Amino acid sequence: MRSKRDYYEVLGVSKNASEGDLKTAYRKLALKYHPDRNPGDKEAEDNFKEAAEAYEVLRDAQKRQIYDRYGHQGLEGSGFSGFGGFEDIFSSFGDIFEDFFGFNSRRGGRSRAQRGADLRYDLSISFMEAAFGVETTIDLEKHETCADCEGRGAEAGTQAETCPQCRGAGQVGRSQGFFTIRTTCPQCRGAGQVIAKPCKSCHGSGQRQVRKSVSVKIPGGVDTNSRLRLSGEGEAGAMGGPPGDLYVFIHVKPHEFFKREENDVICQIPISFVQAILGAEITVPTLKGEKTLEIPKGTQFGDVFRFRGEGIPSLRTGRQGDQIIQVTVKTPTNLNKKQEALLKEFAALEDAKLGKRLKDLFKGASAKAAN
Repeated sequence: MRSKRDYYEVLGVSKNASEGDLKTAYRKLALKYHPDRNPGDKEAEDNFKEAAEAYEVLRDAQKRQIYDRYGHQGLEGSGFSGFGGFEDIFSSFGDIFEDFFGFNSRRGGRSRAQRGADLRYDLSISFMEAAFGVETTIDLEKHETCADCEGRGAEAGTQAETCPQCRGAGQVGRSQGFFTIRTTCPQCRGAGQVIAKPCKSCHGSGQRQVRKSVSVKIPGGVDTNSRLRLSGEGEAGAMGGPPGDLYVFIHVKPHEFFKREENDVICQIPISFVQAILGAEITVPTLKGEKTLEIPKGTQFGDVFRFRGEGIPSLRTGRQGDQIIQVTVKTPTNLNKKQEALLKEFAALEDAKLGKRLKDLFKGASAKAAN
């Protein structure tokens, strides 16, 4: 198995290539390496799959952003694993093959297995569930293969018949000048077959809509817009094709105390005027419980302290971020007479100390001026 090349290099485009540039570049490569034009050529097949994978990533804004930032490893962490085979590629980019290459995306007229459509589910989780991970169950409606006809669409004891319009080819041709343009048969829609007696359970579609509960294991470290891929949990495939995938998009609810910045956890802790001056030991909430923080003497408003390794784990490396504590100093209110007297005494001492400093500075400046 050859190592993965840079996707921009595969398509021969720059990193700021537009969507149109990407499509044009992919179209050329797909035409050049298409398996129908290179029968039995393993290298051409590999190049065809490589180009499709590169185009699939770079045309998708979210996948492209992950790739630009983290490369191939980042895509693997987000659940992207490329295409399973040619049918997946033709299913995803059928419009390109049919519109520009003159043949349909299923490479033939007979009914072919088709991969099912992918599904999307938006899931909201708490801040703590995102930090530590959680296993939950989601309910969704989707199409599955009809059990009564086993996906054939025909009533039990009957079978599909050859389409009379295209005679099983799945395509019909019409002449235009010196050329014959072939398009999908309108009667059988490219299947090459028609069903005379449709299955009563699925009305000939071969699929039935069901409500299903799916277990989802969410790893610690996910954030809003993280995406999980559940292989095979999408819509059922047609003609015996594989099912699509289910993509779960994560939305993390805000926390009343903690905020997240990449893998670090940020919080603000109020301390008293006296604690800031004299120093103190205080208890600080963390993701895993409480922890003691040493406040040094003379702490100022906005000073920052850090608990190493008390943040959120990285999805890619598993390394945990830090907890960053920003201190706010509360000004005392509603003082009694004794407190006011003590503070006035303290202020007088501070004023005297400040006055002496100013006098010393003035003397020093005067002496320099005289010299």
